[in-house]
This record gives sequence, C-alpha cells and structure tokens, in this order.
Amino acid sequence: MAAKFTPRVFSGIQPSGGLTLGNYLGAIKRWVAMQGPDFETIYCVVDLHAITVRQDPDKLRRSTHEVAAALIASGIDPEASVLFNQSQVSAHAELGWIFNCIARIGWMNRMTQFKDKAGKNAEKVSLGLYAYPALMAADILAYHATHVPVGEDQKQHVELTRDIAQKFNHDYGVDFFPITEPVIEGPATRVMNLRDGTRKMSKSGESDMERINMLDDADTIARKFKKARTDPDPLPGELEGLKDRPEARNLVDIYAGLSDRSPEAVIAEYAGAGWGRFKPALAELAVEKLVPISDEMRRMMAEPDALDALLARGAGKAEAISRPILEQVHDIVGFVRSRG
Repeated sequence: MAAKFTPRVFSGIQPSGGLTLGNYLGAIKRWVAMQGPDFETIYCVVDLHAITVRQDPDKLRRSTHEVAAALIASGIDPEASVLFNQSQVSAHAELGWIFNCIARIGWMNRMTQFKDKAGKNAEKVSLGLYAYPALMAADILAYHATHVPVGEDQKQHVELTRDIAQKFNHDYGVDFFPITEPVIEGPATRVMNLRDGTRKMSKSGESDMERINMLDDADTIARKFKKARTDPDPLPGELEGLKDRPEARNLVDIYAGLSDRSPEAVIAEYAGAGWGRFKPALAELAVEKLVPISDEMRRMMAEPDALDALLARGAGKAEAISRPILEQVHDIVGFVRSRG
C-alpha cells in the first residue's frame, strides 16, 4: 500500500541581494496565497545555496534579513507558516550529501541552470554550484514536501527531485519519499525585463531601469514604468494579439499579477488603449501594492535582532519536522545511530 503524506508545501529563495518584482510575483505572492487549511507551508531563505558563488559575509547577513523582511511584509505569517534560514537546520546539508550519492552525474550534466551560470568557465566554478540541485532536492524532501511552487525555469529542479526520490525508494525497497509535484500557475510566474521583454527581470541586470526593486519608492516605481519599453501599437482586443509583442505582454502580465486578475480580463478592460493610458494605470497599481511592502521591509530591517528571533523560532519548527525524517533515512541507508 502506498504511503500517505501530509499535504506540505516547501519553497525557498536565495538571499543574494536586491529582491525584485519578479521575486514577488513569481514566488512570494504565490507563497502567501498557499497559506491556509489545504497545506502545511514551509518557506526558507536558502543561504547555503547562496554561497555556491562568493559572498561578502556582511552582505549575506543583510540580504538574509532583507528576504525574511520581504516575506513577512508581503504576508507570510511566521505563526501560520514555518519560516527560517536554511543554514540553521543541519538536515539540509546532511540529506544533501546522501542525495549526492543517489543522483547520477548524467542527471547533473543535463541541468541547464548550471550551464547558464557557469558559461565558459565551468572548470573554475565551485563544486557546490554543480551539485546544488541535489541540495535543492534535500531542501524539499527533508520535509516530505508534496508540492513546490516554482517558476517555469525551476521545473527541471523539481523533476530532478522526483528522480532522486524514486531512485532512493527503488534502491532501498521503500515507499519513503513522496514524488513531489511542481505547482506552476498564475499570470506572472516569469516576470520579464522592462527594457527587453525577451529576458527575465534580474537583480544583476546592467541597468536599474530594467527592474522594479522591492525597496524602490513610489516615484522610482512610477518613473520606471513610464520609461518601460513598449511598441507603437495600442493594446489589442484579445490576448492572442500580444503573441509577438513581448514587452507589451510583459506589462499586461504584471498588471494581471498585481491585480489578481487574468491577462484576458486586463485586455478586455484596456482593449484599444494606448500606452499613455495603460502605463500610468499600471504605475498607480504597482505603487499601491508595493510601497506598503517596501515601507514595512525597511522598518523590519532596522530591527535585525527581532528578525533573528523570528528565524530562530522557525528553525526550531523546521528541525522538529526534518530531524525525524532524516533519522529514518539513516536507518534505511544503514547508518549506526548509537547516540539515541
């Protein structure tokens, strides 16, 4: 008989500095929506993943606080969800090593994100950058998570997690790890660059005008949307009319994501409208939704001790879930546990 698993969501975000609107619409806003009676929700600042590339220690601490503040200011309730930073719970690294021994080199070689990040310098990057998908699988399976909200570009990592779970279960003749399902939904799961609609919005882009930062003030947000690249044509009457208009489609998707509406509903309202009407409306909506979050983030980041206390409590909750699972893994693998 197949094992029954508690419906449980896990997802994490790297503290690499400079959260953007892409992080908010593509991840954080969706995490908030998944809180409730349907799932146990576990959200993590994945600082172990951050050090796969060199990090300044002081900046890493600040970025960890920034992410934690953004999650809470956006609506993640530390009482309703488990919220912590990864390095405080050792099960992630311990299970990550075991999964390094389950995963196959061929699987890792197919991971497109490593190829994208390493580029032509693959021989010079850290081993951690190559192996981190196994750690990501451990992040998820240390909690027997059944669902992971991800963007389309992260789906491959969940597929690897499923492969690792299936191979572990098969190799040891157990039905221990769940086969995790990716959750990919929403109108703006992949927010694009404001100056080039074919590229993802990124904190590492060349120009700050390419992105909306979560700590931008109202005037900056309005200015960036006003100067966002578009085309000369008005908005069409149907979504199909945006097929070959990436910048226009991106702005419509952002409006939809911020307003909790479908892109079709946005097009229906603004059909025939020019950018002189649509951009100011989008800017006003973005200011309304984002500025209260940025204000609360600044307030919380000014009190790092309070944030540390919240993360510590969350780590204790995470440890209580993951430690028994890890101990069962030790027994299954054949490790001697004589310390009780």
